[in-house]
Amino acid sequence: MADADLGPAMLGVIGGSGVYTLPGLEEARQVRVETPWGEPSDEITLGRIGATRLAFLPRHGRGHVFSPSDINYRANIDAMKRLGVTDLVSISACGSLREALPPGRFVLVDQFVDRTVRRESSFFSRGCVAHVSMAHPVGPALRARIARAAADEGIEATLGGTYICIEGPQFSSFAESKTWRHHGYDVIGMTNMPEAKLAREAEITYATIAMVTDYDCWHPDHDAVDVASVIKVARANAANVARVVARLARDFPARREPCPAGSHRALDGAIMTAPAQRDPAVLARLDAVLGRVGTA
Repeated sequence: MADADLGPAMLGVIGGSGVYTLPGLEEARQVRVETPWGEPSDEITLGRIGATRLAFLPRHGRGHVFSPSDINYRANIDAMKRLGVTDLVSISACGSLREALPPGRFVLVDQFVDRTVRRESSFFSRGCVAHVSMAHPVGPALRARIARAAADEGIEATLGGTYICIEGPQFSSFAESKTWRHHGYDVIGMTNMPEAKLAREAEITYATIAMVTDYDCWHPDHDAVDVASVIKVARANAANVARVVARLARDFPARREPCPAGSHRALDGAIMTAPAQRDPAVLARLDAVLGRVGTA
């Protein structure tokens, strides 16, 4: 299919800590999606805002039952792909590593550093090996649309920044927090990796609204991070998130747009395994992820 017509667009939203529902969805209904990778974090809410179809999934499950290390990221992304999601917005609570990014600020990051160690980070493995580019993991056009939506709603959002993803579930030590600052990172969280990697493999355009809930423990006036303070700010931000997503959806194109970072064509030339050597059982699991390129 030529880039001139990439098919209908569908917006997906994954809600992080404090964002377990998405108000404002019309014709909302809950669906449970089966995937070859196991169960997603929860049922997915399908609905629309204006003419835009939308799918919402709480990353940690309703009631926050999954820690960052226990989330089935592959199932979550596969489920979104099966439902037809083309553009995915990640709502993520995070800590700030910069004085200029105070609690309450939205940061529209453009880069990630992955320091996770316990998670399955790819759909591809022995039997079907693929390498996609993660040079520019965030879709620039999608991020620009989110920025415009925030501006239209009068919500301050910083454009650009690097998100370091740690394994957790513990917060950083003081020494680690200083190290991340020294490296020039901007925000710290526990959930956007491998989520962004898997979205790229599935040819879903990905962007993050990083909601700053706290200064990490490097800050002299904020020498510890606790759950109560994080959730308090995250819940306060939930209404703003709903406004941004609603504006984004109302202005969203009906047809999928080509991604300047190439996410809509991420699998072009990425599969290394020769067709004759591809494992049929592996290909069967990849039916949704391979989508456009097929399993032949």
